[in-house]
Order: sequence, then structure tokens, then C-alpha cells
Amino acid sequence: MEWNIISEYCALLILMIIWTYEKKGSNIPNLKNIIFRCCLIVTFLSILTNIVSTIMINQHQLYPLALIWIITTIYFIITPIMGLIYFYYVISTIYNNSKTVKKIMMISGIPALLFLCFILSNHKTGYIFEITQQGYVRGDYILTTYAMFYLYCILSMVFAFLNMKNINNKTLGVLMLFPLLSTFIIIFQQTHPDIILSGFTATSALLIVYLYLQNRQIYIDYLTKLPNRWELLNMLNYLFNKKNPEFSLIVVSIRDFKMINNHYGQKVGDAFLQKISNELYEISPSDSVYRFNGDEFAILITKKINEKNFIQNLQQKLNKMWSVDTYNCYLSSAIGVVSYSKNYQNVDAVIQSIEYAVISAKKMPENYVCFYDEKMFLKMERKKQIIDILKAKLNDQSFEMYYQPIYSMNSQNFAYIESLIRINDTPIGPIYPSEFIPIAEESGIIIELTYVILGKVCQFIKQAMKQNIPFECVHVNFSPLQFSQIDLSQHVIEIINKHQIPSHKIKIEFTESAVADSTEAVIHFAKQMNLHGIKMGLDDFGTGYSNVSTVMSIPFHAIKLDRSLVLKAMEDTKASAMIKSMVAAFHAIEMQVVVEGVETQEQFDTIKEYGVDQIQGYYFSKPLPHDKAITFLKQHNMS
Repeated sequence: MEWNIISEYCALLILMIIWTYEKKGSNIPNLKNIIFRCCLIVTFLSILTNIVSTIMINQHQLYPLALIWIITTIYFIITPIMGLIYFYYVISTIYNNSKTVKKIMMISGIPALLFLCFILSNHKTGYIFEITQQGYVRGDYILTTYAMFYLYCILSMVFAFLNMKNINNKTLGVLMLFPLLSTFIIIFQQTHPDIILSGFTATSALLIVYLYLQNRQIYIDYLTKLPNRWELLNMLNYLFNKKNPEFSLIVVSIRDFKMINNHYGQKVGDAFLQKISNELYEISPSDSVYRFNGDEFAILITKKINEKNFIQNLQQKLNKMWSVDTYNCYLSSAIGVVSYSKNYQNVDAVIQSIEYAVISAKKMPENYVCFYDEKMFLKMERKKQIIDILKAKLNDQSFEMYYQPIYSMNSQNFAYIESLIRINDTPIGPIYPSEFIPIAEESGIIIELTYVILGKVCQFIKQAMKQNIPFECVHVNFSPLQFSQIDLSQHVIEIINKHQIPSHKIKIEFTESAVADSTEAVIHFAKQMNLHGIKMGLDDFGTGYSNVSTVMSIPFHAIKLDRSLVLKAMEDTKASAMIKSMVAAFHAIEMQVVVEGVETQEQFDTIKEYGVDQIQGYYFSKPLPHDKAITFLKQHNMS
């Protein structure tokens, strides 16, 4: 029989192309990448021995029979190994746990081992093939070679299907497609025995896998040509699977890089990033630099180096005047450093730690390096605990509301009340607002929390009104993050209407930072609230975020002066004169002025002379829980 092996030559060419490009791909020596390279080697040997064996058999008179026997036997040995190694690739892609992979590999290798023994005994039995003076003779059990390939194709699809919830759709599709495609092609070969397609089948499968799972483009950042964040995560996963991993992760964040894009344009900004990435690549150990985020780069140190000297060199190289074409700018950085310790259970913990270290470094002066140490680890763990507590408290609405009365100089009673949230009963003890409010804002929990607080304030107002307690309104503090909500106005009105209270009984307060960060959104919201009779107040005025023109564009009912101004006025006559002028200016534009943080008689007497409208502080009352606040208002407003 004459065989057509043109497809095998084509397959060999395609395989060599894949092999060439694969060398430029991921450099992580994990099991998945190692097995893929084994797939390439095994497939190459299979195609090569198949071509050589076919040529020899077609011209068996020219070659020693023993040599033809050996080459053909090698081909039949490699065939089941090829199916097995493809199956190994599937399970190495599905499972990250090396112990699980090794166990499956050992068990699934048994059929291939038995078949190997069967092949090695073929020179005596002739069950698979025989080489005689007349040429090649198919054995009675030749179909077992196909059976082995089918077995591992079926196992590949079964394992992919059973683990479909743990892998993404693209990966699942590839893992299901390539054994299915291989099966169809092998069936075609069985029905057309004169056409050799085994190598073409294998190469087609590898091409699909390479394009979608092993392609260099998946792991390389398009702009800097550095390995990307995904590749970094894969490398960290590989290190975590080692018995005694040792590494340090350094993340360099370029400060205020958005200003470069805004000032010079995106194209110039990209050129700066490319230049920075080249510099980092030059001074760092080989294959250690990654693009972490937009203007952040990661350096993963797995070799023993003098870390202190390396970071000092890093700072010197980065913090200088950079030039791109005719554009020059000085760049400073914030650097976070994390070293492996047994505290880290997984890669996510490392990433959270390095991001926390970078954020902490950004809060410090330029070129600061933040080392994530045991102290920071404990702080991070506490932060996680607080987030869990906030979620639990939000879920069952079990946090406590306190209310601090605000004295009205005009009515001589406590016409206003500020609502405050407290979290006292937790497994880690009381958590103060100065700690949990920033965490709630950072995690986004503050948005839903504010809506629930507004609902509880409405309940307080309803109870006070039922008891005919006279008061003007209750203050509710809104975080700057609240103004990121498109339907904020609608949501606020819905909550007030649900509790059936007059809308003018609510005063919404927000800080200067909210005005600075979301000026247009705040102005729009304030105008909407004004239409419904809901008063607006500016909290902590004087902290330096907003300007007078912005304040005047918002229909504020009251301005609350920051406590720091009160303290300054007690010590400095100039500050005192400034506050008097400020109060007069706000009165001129029909805004009330509130002063907070008044604690002593001396402070009260001083502030009273400024002509302010309302005074808040411990001098009158500390924040009170719901029932005590109702009692306080009864005693002072109804007497």
C-alpha cells in the first residue's frame, strides 16, 4: 500500500513555526508550560518517525528490515504518549494544585504504560504490525492504537466538562474543541487508511491551543512589550506551588502621571511609559519586570540580591528629568515592597498587600518606599475584619445611630440635630468613625450605608414628631462617593416618601472635598433637593478644598465651620477677626453659620460674639443614642 504523507510535511512545517514563536512566550517554568513544550517535542518526534517509517516501508527493499522495525515501533510507542501528553496538558490547565495533577497523571498513565508493554512485545506477536520482505502488514489489533488516542481524547473532554465551573468559557471551549477535532480527523483516517493524518491532527490541536492559551500576545503588554499583570499572577502562582518560595515583589507607581497625559497628550504619555519600562528592564534582573497597571510597574525578585542597594539604585534612575522628543518633565515615584512570608496563603493576599503598600507610599512624600511589614499586615487584617463587620452590620442594620443636639442662638433651643453612626458591639470591640468611615468609603460600602442611615434618621424624625417635639431638621452626612450615583436624587426622595415625613425635616451635609471632586454632580443634586424643600449644608468649611465662587453656586442653607478654625480663633486675634468677617459675609448672602467643636465656656463666649447662628459641641451635649436624644429634646425644647 502506498501512503499519502503530504499533510505530514505540512504539519511538520506548521509545528516548527509554533515552536519558534512559543519560545518568545511565557517564561514561567510551571507544569502547564512544560507539558505544552513536551507536546511539541512528542508531536515532532511522532511526525518525524511517521514520515521516515512511511518512506522506508514504501521502499523497504532499500533499507534493513531491523531498522524499519525500530523506526516504526518508535512511532507506535509515541502515538499513545502523544494522546497522554495532550491529556496531561488539559489537567495541568484545569488544576492549580500540583498534588491533584500528579495523582491524576499517575492513574491516567496506567493505560499508556500497558499499551507500551503491548507495543514492545509486538516484534514477537505481530499483533500491531509486521515488516516482512513483502513489506508492511497490519496486525489484527492495530485498532488498539486508535483506541488509546480516543481514550485520552474522551478523558480530556470529560475532565473539562466536570470542571467547567472552575475555568473560563474561552479555555473550556479550547479544551473541549481540540480533542473533539482530533477525534473526527482520526475517524476520517480510519475510513481512508491510505492518507496519513495523525501528525496533521496533532499539529491542528496544538495550533488551537497555542493561539488561544499559549499565545505570546496573551502575556505581553502591547505598549511596553513587558510581561503583563496576568503573567505576573501566573508566575506568583508558580512560586506559591514551590515548597519554600522566596521572592520580593516591588511595585513602582509613577506619581501624578495623569497630568502628563492631560498636558502633553496620550501619545507622548505612552512614549514616557515606554522609556520608563526600558529603564526598569535595564537595571533589573532578567525577566523580572512586568507592567502592573497603567502607570505602575512590578519587579519580581526571585534571586538573592542586595535589595536595599537595588531600591536605592531604582530611585536614582527613576527620579530625574525625563525627555521624550522636545518634551521634558520630572517624575517622582511611590514604591511598595512585599517579601514572601508564611502569612500569605495565596497570590490574592500578596496582591492586596502590595497594593496597600503602594497606596500607603503615595500618602507619604515623594519617592517614598513603603515596606509591607508585620505591622502593616496586622493593620491590613484589621481592615479586612472591619469590612466584614460593616457588611454584616449593613445586612442586618444592627449599627447604632447617635444624635448630637445643635443649639440655635435665635430660638434659644436645640432646633437642629446631627445624626452620627456608631459601631460599638463587635468581636474586636468598638470601632470609631475615624477608622471605619474611610474603610467604608474605600470599599464602597458607604453608599448603601448612607441610604440605610437616612432611613433610620427618618424613623427618628417620625418618632420626635409624634411626640410633638419642636425642631427644625436633622443633619445627615453624605460621603463624596455618594455623588457617583446617577439616581441619587431619586433614591433620597423615595426613602423620605416611604417614611412619610416632611422633606424639610432633612438637611443633607457634605464636605468641601465632595464639592471639589464632583462639582457638577453636587450642584445638580443640591438644586434637585432644593425643589423638594430639603436643606443643604456644607460641612468642615475651611479645610481648603473649595473656593467661594463654587460655594456660592450651590443653594446651601448653612455653612459649618471646621473645628480647627475655632481652636485657631482662641489663640490668634487675626484668625478671630477672619472668622467674624467670614460670618458677616455668609450672612450677607443669606446663609446660616454653624460652629462645631465647642467644648468650654470660654469657647462658647468667644464664638457667641461672632454672631453665628448655631453652635454644636460637648459644651451642650455629647452624641446621644436614639432614646436619650429624644428625652434630651423633650427636656430642652418643650419646657
